[in-house]
Amino acid sequence: MENLPNQSHHFDIPEDVIYLNAATMGPLPVIAAKAGEDGLKRKLCPWTITSDDFFADTESIRPKLAKLIEADTDGIALCASASYGLATAAQNVQIPSGSNILILDDQFPSNVYTWQAVADRTGAKVVTVGNSASNASLSDQLIGAIDERTSLVACGQVRWTDGCRIDLEAVGARAREVGAALVVDLSQSCGAMTFDVNTVQPDFVVCVGYKWLLGPYGIGFMYVAPAHRSGVPLEQNWIARRGSQDFTQLTNYQDEYDLGARRFDMGERSNFALLPAFEASVDLLLEWGIDRIEASLARKNRTLCDGLASLGLSTPDELGRGPHYVGATLPQKAPPDLVRKLASRDIYVSQRGRSLRITQHLYNDNDQLERFLSALSEELAPVRA
Repeated sequence: MENLPNQSHHFDIPEDVIYLNAATMGPLPVIAAKAGEDGLKRKLCPWTITSDDFFADTESIRPKLAKLIEADTDGIALCASASYGLATAAQNVQIPSGSNILILDDQFPSNVYTWQAVADRTGAKVVTVGNSASNASLSDQLIGAIDERTSLVACGQVRWTDGCRIDLEAVGARAREVGAALVVDLSQSCGAMTFDVNTVQPDFVVCVGYKWLLGPYGIGFMYVAPAHRSGVPLEQNWIARRGSQDFTQLTNYQDEYDLGARRFDMGERSNFALLPAFEASVDLLLEWGIDRIEASLARKNRTLCDGLASLGLSTPDELGRGPHYVGATLPQKAPPDLVRKLASRDIYVSQRGRSLRITQHLYNDNDQLERFLSALSEELAPVRA
């Protein structure tokens, strides 16, 4: 597949800054910032905002979010965070007493605390999978742990600390064999890695908007499988009820919810600043094409991993990691302030445990990678001597 050209012209990143930290927070494209600014300015003249405006932005972005994961529009709900979506999932899946909830070792905290609370409430047990000493892949370990005692599997498409890839299609198939639910957090892959709900068949998907979707903080989405769309939402907000478009009839209280997963939308979903900014970012990603983004980042990261190997740093092999995600295992004696030292050089990465997390995007070029590798070599020189 053809490489996408460099897209730095869409971002306000100074030439001397090397930003390799999309996994922490993706930069907002300039067009998204402008859309958010224009949306916020609408509040200067609230008399110009009509009842239709409370629905227009949400219904405009919903099919575009669905396209990101090959879902149907009615399966998409808007939420503020991954934890909101996870809490919704936890409220709508069956977890019998004595059953096992499977999570990954070093899983993101929100996707751990949620299930610990469920286990405390139901009498289930949280089982952590993914021993780093094992020779088996993370996917194989997870699939091997799913059995008749498993009621739910919660994981991402990649592990957030090091980018290790999870074969969600195989995990989903095994979960269905034993009747277990599957809850997937795509916060570290959606927008940079293809995903199809029709092949994975998850019960719930959650995703934040501010990482690989390059959107603003405080907005994201969830996907709800058809079997759960008659479930119980976290909030009983007015806008999720049938007929709420007619403001003159709001006191004719309705028992029925709006169509599909809209009942699960967060309160005050009609955010006139965040939604336009989010939609502009999603539009840009869809214009590039998620498959083309994935292929382009995969090629860029092959070069990066070769450079890291020359410094003696190991990374998961190409088949074992997300194509957009590189986690390099640091030496035991690596400087504890390595990230800060690199930041002093205007190079921005992150560290999770012993993994140096290097997550570039289409705004990075080969010259920046060479400068990063040179700086990293200098900072690690005393350890490698």
